[in-house]
Amino acid sequence: MKTLLQTKVGDIVARNYHTAPVLTTHGIDFCCRGRVTLEEACQRQQLTPEILVSELEEALQLPDAHQDQPLGLPQLIDTIVDEHHAYLRATVPALNTYLEKLVKVHGQRHSELHEIKTLFFEGSEHLLAHLKKEELILFPYIRAMVESQEKNYPLARPHFGEIDNPIQMMEVEHQTEGERFRKIAQLSNHYTPPEDSCQTYQVTYALLQEFEADLHRHIHLENNILFPQAQRLFADFTFK
Repeated sequence: MKTLLQTKVGDIVARNYHTAPVLTTHGIDFCCRGRVTLEEACQRQQLTPEILVSELEEALQLPDAHQDQPLGLPQLIDTIVDEHHAYLRATVPALNTYLEKLVKVHGQRHSELHEIKTLFFEGSEHLLAHLKKEELILFPYIRAMVESQEKNYPLARPHFGEIDNPIQMMEVEHQTEGERFRKIAQLSNHYTPPEDSCQTYQVTYALLQEFEADLHRHIHLENNILFPQAQRLFADFTFK
C-alpha cells in the first residue's frame, strides 16, 4: 500500500486508465493535478487511504487496451489531435447553440444557466486557441525530436529555448480549463437537469458531461504521458 500512496496520481492513471473513475468518484483530479502523490491527494480530500488503495488495486488488475498497445510519441500526438482535438472542435458549436437556447427559454427560472453559458463560451474560446498552439508549435517540435533521433540527424534548439517553456504554458492552461469545468459541474448540480427540464436541457447537460469527461482524458494523455516523455527526450539531446 505504501508504494501506491507514494505514487503520483497521474502516474497511477497512466499505468491503467480504469483507475480514473475511482479517483474521480473520490473527488481526486488526476489530470490537471496529477503530479501530487496519492497520499497527498488523500490528505487534501480527507480520505481514508486504505479504502482508496483497495479500490485502486482492484482497478489496476483490469485489462487496459491502451497499456496493452503503448503508443510512440507521434502516434500519441495523432490520437490526441484526431480524437480529442477533433471532438472538441466538432462539439463546441453545438453546445454554444444549445446553451444560447437554454438561457433564452429557461434563464429566468434557472439563473445558473447564465453563468454556465458564460463559463463555457469563455472556456471553449480559450481551448480552441490552445489547440492551435499545440498543433503549430509544441507538437511539431516533438515530432521533429523523434525523427531526428530515429534518422540520426542534428536538430536545432527550438526558438522557445527549453521544452519546459511551452509545456508549462500548456499545463497552466489545462489547469485553468479544469477549474472552469469544475465550476460548471457545481452550477449544474453535476449535470443533473431540473425536474421541469425539456429534452434540449437534458441533451445539453449530457453533452456537457461528456465534454468534461473527454477533456479529462485529453489532458491526462498530455500532462501525464506525452509531456513527461517529451521532456525526457529533450533532456537527452545534444543540439547542433
